[in-house]
Amino acid sequence: MAQKQLTEGKPIKLILFFMLPIFLGNLFQQFYNFVDALIVGRFLGISALGAVGATSPLIFLVISFIFASTQGFSVITAQKFGAQKYDEVKKSLSASLILSFVLTFILTLISVPFTYKMLAFLNTPLDIINPANDYLYIMFIGIFATVFYNVSSNVIRALGDSKTPLYFLIFSSLLNIVLDIVFITKFNMGIKGAAWATVISQAVSTVLCLVFMFYKFPILRLKKQDWKVSFDFLYEHLRVGIPMGFQMSVLTVGVIALQYVLNGFGTISIAAFTTAMRVDQMFSQTLLAIGATSAVFTAQNYGANKMSRIREGARASVLLAGIVSVVSLIIVFLFSDDIVSLFMSEPNSEVIHLAEIYLHITIIFYFFLGVLLIYRNILQGMGNVMAPLASGAAELVARTLCAFILGHYFKYLGICFATPCAWVAAAIVLYLGYKISLMKNLKKIKNKQKLLNDKI
Repeated sequence: MAQKQLTEGKPIKLILFFMLPIFLGNLFQQFYNFVDALIVGRFLGISALGAVGATSPLIFLVISFIFASTQGFSVITAQKFGAQKYDEVKKSLSASLILSFVLTFILTLISVPFTYKMLAFLNTPLDIINPANDYLYIMFIGIFATVFYNVSSNVIRALGDSKTPLYFLIFSSLLNIVLDIVFITKFNMGIKGAAWATVISQAVSTVLCLVFMFYKFPILRLKKQDWKVSFDFLYEHLRVGIPMGFQMSVLTVGVIALQYVLNGFGTISIAAFTTAMRVDQMFSQTLLAIGATSAVFTAQNYGANKMSRIREGARASVLLAGIVSVVSLIIVFLFSDDIVSLFMSEPNSEVIHLAEIYLHITIIFYFFLGVLLIYRNILQGMGNVMAPLASGAAELVARTLCAFILGHYFKYLGICFATPCAWVAAAIVLYLGYKISLMKNLKKIKNKQKLLNDKI
């Protein structure tokens, strides 16, 4: 049995060792986009790199909804596991798979036919809109792979195993690199080759992860009766998963607004921003891993009614986020020029300069991103969806206002401040929500204990 309880042991040690495989997994998952941008930029040029970048907010809109929704489904799985209700763990997996089939159908139906219209709505420059549409169309065809990889990996993590998803991501990331090079340089498929390489790699990872999940974890081997899931049980998953998905979608609306303003500054600015975002995404994976670990740690301990451990876990996670933020800042300020140059066969000084501006600004605010991710995941691990939704609204308003107002007055420099402003606004809301939710749950436990003592 590879599953692991996170309800016993020193929180900081558990969180650190649990998050390391998630971090590596996130890092390899980012290689899909990172390698696409790297190979596209070096072999197909700045315009092609800008085309890939123009699709980023739309792809992020769909993927973030998928990731958050499936993570929400797995919160219920982790709570059942923490409470040692193993029959309900199986039913939770069944519910997650059923809802994932529905999710895949709906997302494919509302995205694939409208890729060009979406890009046109975002004011995508005419010189890159057609290749951007080719890339986006293929990526949306592969939605099924994204959904089922995320649902399987999130369920596995809910049982305390953060290593298994990593192994398949390493394999599929290496496959993605090989396919990128073959499709682009050997078959001359252009930007379509980069998209197909990503979709095929994700599909392979999904199949391997699902098959091995059922083989390795006896607790997840479903029988006929496990598929008989009541509507109330499905609703329990939807109640947590869908608000989490919509919350991430709300955040993405702000990213889309930012992209709309950015598209007005031309292909060079888009290419620079795309490059900087790829680097930013690589550095943020540690903070994302700490946040994902906080969700599993919290959900298991919430199921076991161990609220004091949730508070200890939060403190440990924030400490780790602070250390990561300082290290990231040092690396970016010392080596950003070299990192950005990797994306170009013939480095463009203007692109490098603009990309460095974004990185130097955002890295200063990384601690706020860490706080945001940690407290959002802790709240979701406790089944609290209202505070994360409120933080999503705060993040949307801050990012959109900054993008339009600062973008108008300070152009590209103003755009660079939009995301950090959103992080700060959301972090404040989430910290307050965490304190209120924790106090309420501690009070409930004390009242229950008091009633038991009175009866005795």
